[in-house]
Amino acid sequence: MKKGIDEATSDKRRNAGILPSLEDLLFYAVAEGQETIPAHKFLTALKATGLCTGDPRLKECMDTLKETLKNTSDGVTLDRHLFKKCVQSNIVLLTQAFRKKFVIPDFQSFSSHIDELYESAKNLTEGQVADYIPQLAKFSSDLWGVSLCTVDGQRHSVGDTKEPFCLQSCVKPLKYAVAVHDHGTEHVHSFIGKEPSGLRFNKLFLDEDDKPHNPMVNAGAIVSIHDLPSCYDQHSITVMDFLKMMAGNEYVGFSNATFQSERESGDRNFAIGYYMKEKKVCLCLKEWLHFSFLFLCAIEVTCESASVMAATLANGGICPITGERVLSPEAVRNTLSLMHSCGMYDFSGQFAFHVGLPAKSGVAGGILLVVPNVMGIVCWSPPLDKLGNSVRGIQFCTDLVEHFNFHNYDNLRHFAKKHDPRREGGDQRVKSVINLLFAAYTGDVSALRRFALSSIDMEQRDYDSRTALHVAAAEGHTEVVRFLLEACKTPLNLATMMSLAFCKTTWRKIAHLMDLTPKHSHEKNVDRRRFGVCPSSRS
Repeated sequence: MKKGIDEATSDKRRNAGILPSLEDLLFYAVAEGQETIPAHKFLTALKATGLCTGDPRLKECMDTLKETLKNTSDGVTLDRHLFKKCVQSNIVLLTQAFRKKFVIPDFQSFSSHIDELYESAKNLTEGQVADYIPQLAKFSSDLWGVSLCTVDGQRHSVGDTKEPFCLQSCVKPLKYAVAVHDHGTEHVHSFIGKEPSGLRFNKLFLDEDDKPHNPMVNAGAIVSIHDLPSCYDQHSITVMDFLKMMAGNEYVGFSNATFQSERESGDRNFAIGYYMKEKKVCLCLKEWLHFSFLFLCAIEVTCESASVMAATLANGGICPITGERVLSPEAVRNTLSLMHSCGMYDFSGQFAFHVGLPAKSGVAGGILLVVPNVMGIVCWSPPLDKLGNSVRGIQFCTDLVEHFNFHNYDNLRHFAKKHDPRREGGDQRVKSVINLLFAAYTGDVSALRRFALSSIDMEQRDYDSRTALHVAAAEGHTEVVRFLLEACKTPLNLATMMSLAFCKTTWRKIAHLMDLTPKHSHEKNVDRRRFGVCPSSRS
């Protein structure tokens, strides 16, 4: 309640001109003391937050900026009033971005780490391009791209991310999600199981209930299509529309050449379909169903558009760059669960163990990776390992989880060697110093014990080089001083970082508080001489 009253008061003062507006604050943040801002400087700062100028949420801002620059004297710079005019339509989103309130606060640093992981995987030369589908065999083995999109719409791409490729098996979790969204979990799973099969993805085999094991094998994918509208043309358009909405209306196409190529070499898929018809899994199975399955596998995306699809799954079914709900939370939860257990062919168990994230691979070389509530990532490189997964993609995913604590079972509170890009490093350090010195100021030994147990540096200094020992001595907290000296082994010569007068004062207080016993006498003599000279102090 108090927060709401404070915000209302701030709004009134802002409207009265007493407080600066958000637009003014944003201008001052970007201008860095100047009276005008070059447009390219604003756009560069915007990209550093992870937002793209082509983001549909910023369309009004970008359109106004273009029109405004046409009417300026030099066509380049903006004063404060023109800047406010440009950003006011999207000020909430822009303020979030520049305040680093997105899920990845330091996006530039995170992006540079992604680039390093990309370059590391690029050096791999193992694997073979799939050749059992003639059209796929035409791709170069050198193609390699990675794109990511966070749940806040931050984007980063490196490599061949604009090259179209077919989703192939990566479409399976997406059409399963559409089926659950339309019909619900109970109906869909009356035809399909939920268990990993332990068999090849295109095996002619059903579970003990004569159902496909899961939606990620070919048999399950065909049945999940059966749960969708029964008209071939209508069905294809419906799923295409869903995929385009998931991709934020970015590129989603269709490769007729791949469709025809698979149709000519798809005898096993036809066999699976008729086998299930014989088992009465799909009583109304018809030839168009096979074509529909092959049609969806031939849908084309780029790494960039597919990363938005993955981010929609990461964001609970809401597309991060349009804000539109595409899938129900139930559909997303089920899809991610099955991707985690069944998404990587016969490598699913290994991937779940080492990477610990929902993912789906396809024989075109794509890997759709979801970090729930954080981001979606798509890796694409045609060379495959013996299990049908992209060699470079697997390496990238493994390295990603080794570097960042994205694994589902990584501890988010106690981690030593991994980075958490969701935390803002600088702010955390400042908070650590403030908490440490405040505990020393108030004489809170219990809090200091907790900090020490958490491996916090008990010798941290503030902006004026004061440590917890300085503050505790100045305030006369004997127990705190004793704890820092005896339990934390804080060196007494830390005080030499301060002024000469403060050094002497601090030492006298410490000596008085501690009433040093003979076992401390050599420390006492040494440090008295140090404080008397204070060679490194500021006078």
